[in-house]
Amino acid sequence: MLKIKILTLIAFTFLLNPLLTKAQEELGIYEHLDTYIPGDLVFVTENYDTVNLLEQIDKPTVIVPVYYECPGLCSPLLEGVSDVISKTDMEIGKDYQVFTISFNPAEKTRLAKEKKENYAKLVKNQVGDLEHGWIFHTGDSTNIANLLNSLGYKIKKEGKDWIHPGAIMVLSPDGKITRYLHGTYFLPFDLKMAVVEASHGKSGPTINKMLKFCFSYDAEGKKYVFNITKVSGSIIILAALGFFISLVLKSKKSKKPSVEN
Repeated sequence: MLKIKILTLIAFTFLLNPLLTKAQEELGIYEHLDTYIPGDLVFVTENYDTVNLLEQIDKPTVIVPVYYECPGLCSPLLEGVSDVISKTDMEIGKDYQVFTISFNPAEKTRLAKEKKENYAKLVKNQVGDLEHGWIFHTGDSTNIANLLNSLGYKIKKEGKDWIHPGAIMVLSPDGKITRYLHGTYFLPFDLKMAVVEASHGKSGPTINKMLKFCFSYDAEGKKYVFNITKVSGSIIILAALGFFISLVLKSKKSKKPSVEN
C-alpha cells in the first residue's frame, strides 16, 4: 500500500512539473549573463535618428525595457531610473549611459520624445550630459523581439497592454550583458558597482528576484497582483516533497521492533 502511494505521488509530481515549467517560461527574466546582444539591432532615437544599437554602446550602458503608455510598472520604473541618476556620483554620458527602449512596436518617436522630456525633469542635481546620456528608443517588432530574446526578457501581450517584469540590465562597452537589477527602485551603490564591473567586462550575480517570481500585471485590473499560479505551484511541489518524506519516516518507524517489558 505504501509503495502504491509513493508511486502515485511521484507520478503526480512529474505530471505537474512540466505544466508549472511551461507557465514560468511564458513570462519573466531568464538571465543571459556574459552573452552579447546582436550586432544588427536597429532602433530610432527620440531625435529621429536611426541607429545600430551595438554601435552606440561605447561605455557601460543601462538598458531599460518599458513601453511608454504602460498603465502600471513602467512609470515607477522610469521614476526609479530618474532617482538613481540623480543620486549617483557618476557622470551620465561619460561614465555610463542609459538606453530606454520601448518593446511596443506601435509606439513611435514622438511619444519617446515626450517621455524623455517628462522623466528628464525628475532628475535632480544632474551630473554629466543627460541630453546625450539618456536616450529613448522605439523600434519595429523584429528588432524588439531580437533584443528581448538576447536579454532573456519574456513578455506577453494582454489586450492593449503587456504583461512584463520590472528590471534593468547593464552592458559592458562591447555589448556583453554583465548585470541584472530587478525591481523599480535602485540604490546608487548597486548601480555604481554594476557600472564599474561592466567597464571591466565582469559580470555579477543577481540577488533580488522576488518581483519576477511573485508578481505579474493584471491587465484588466490595471495593477500588479500576487502571482498565485507560480507561488501555489511551488507550494504544491514542496508539500508533495514533505508528504513523501513523512511517508518514508512513518514507514521506517512502523518497522522498528516494539520493546517488550
